[in-house]
Amino acid sequence: MFNSEKNNHTDKTMNFRKIFAIVALSVSTFAASAQLPVEVTGLLMKKKMLPVKLFKVKEGKAVEIASSTPGEKGKFGFIFYPEYEGLYVIGTGQAVSPNDNYKFYFKGGEKLSFSIQDSSYVLTGKLNSKENVIMTQWHDLVFPLEHKSVNFMKVQSIYKDFFPQLEEIAAKSKVFLKEKSTGNGKFDQRIKQYMAWDMAGYATNFINTPRSAHPSVEEWSPFYATIKATDFAGNAALVYQQPWGLRMLTGMIMVNQRQQNTKYALGLEGLKNTLAFLPNDTLKGDVVLDHAERAKSHETYKELIDTYGQYVVTNSQKKRSMDILAPLALLKAGDAAFKFSYPDKEGNIVTMDHLKGKVVLVDVWATWCGPCKAEIPHLKKLEEEMKGRDISIVSISVDEAKDKDKWLKMIADDHLGGTQLFASGWGDLAQYYKITGIPRFMVFDRQGKIVTVDSPRPSSPELKALLEKTLAK
Repeated sequence: MFNSEKNNHTDKTMNFRKIFAIVALSVSTFAASAQLPVEVTGLLMKKKMLPVKLFKVKEGKAVEIASSTPGEKGKFGFIFYPEYEGLYVIGTGQAVSPNDNYKFYFKGGEKLSFSIQDSSYVLTGKLNSKENVIMTQWHDLVFPLEHKSVNFMKVQSIYKDFFPQLEEIAAKSKVFLKEKSTGNGKFDQRIKQYMAWDMAGYATNFINTPRSAHPSVEEWSPFYATIKATDFAGNAALVYQQPWGLRMLTGMIMVNQRQQNTKYALGLEGLKNTLAFLPNDTLKGDVVLDHAERAKSHETYKELIDTYGQYVVTNSQKKRSMDILAPLALLKAGDAAFKFSYPDKEGNIVTMDHLKGKVVLVDVWATWCGPCKAEIPHLKKLEEEMKGRDISIVSISVDEAKDKDKWLKMIADDHLGGTQLFASGWGDLAQYYKITGIPRFMVFDRQGKIVTVDSPRPSSPELKALLEKTLAK
């Protein structure tokens, strides 16, 4: 690694840190993976000195992991241990777009040396890996398409000049890999996928972006007949390897819809039309959440999830869903309760829907919480006083998973009643109800609607009065 010597002056050390962004992993992670670091040295040759960013690829999107501020002469660099073998992105652009960003392939141990120019890049030095030499050769071949398709705000291009180049490069792409092999079997297989994604992505982005003249579907060049979103959407893992995989897939669907004369529609109808092109349920979940991010109200979000929520299944999707939902939740009286789903002390799953028909008192607590434990005698007394009434008292522990046995022991030792559920930490429930401190008591009516998400505690007679009032309705 580029470690400065002990005798270097402080200003030299600071300059080094300014130019080189060092992305470090823990010693244990490094030892477990036995990886070597990737060393990137570069020269920014743009007129404006912008930060150069390093992105990893996560679930079909580019995610920034480091930024390097070029020195006076434009020098920049990165030293990092790659989390996976595959594509990474380096450039001066933003995560959401390929503009001014370039793809490279790393597995660990590579040295990449290149210069970033106004609209492209050039490899420099003699130590670049075979994989990145081929990546660059491919980039050079398709650059005319990328430049016109992606940089459409800078380059004035219409279909009359783009389509002939598309067909010419499509023909060349068929023989591009002839006699090209790196000896890395994983890369030699993946480069074929990368090429297919690039060609389809540039072709569809050209159609889907503003131009001074737009062709009819009948005027599209022959290559467009080969682009089928379903061919790219069969395996979520392959889509997730692409830094703009989900964005490109959406672009292909838009083109296919025009080819099939699918009528443009908004809302749930438009989403239904899009999902028809996705054979993979995981990818359907991603597209559903893309639509959910545009929801302006809790009602709109709820309608969407009630219709297509069955596709939101991965842990990442569930977290993203909650990140979208929580800010939309007004939490006012009459709003629908959050549909939690947690195991009880026997391991049986209990949901909010199971409790409909009864007035529900929810107690959010933890075994380590002193004020929570102080309310337990009052809660027991309240439970006894309301015995035989249509009330369910549900205690939801936010203890961490590692403390589940401690929770079970306290239930037994303290003879805790009601329905005891385990949420495994501060997760979706706390996020939805914006809970930052416990205990928190909440009351819901028989229809599963909010009465209050911040009720009086059992130690206050006001809680019993509130429950009596809710029961009377």
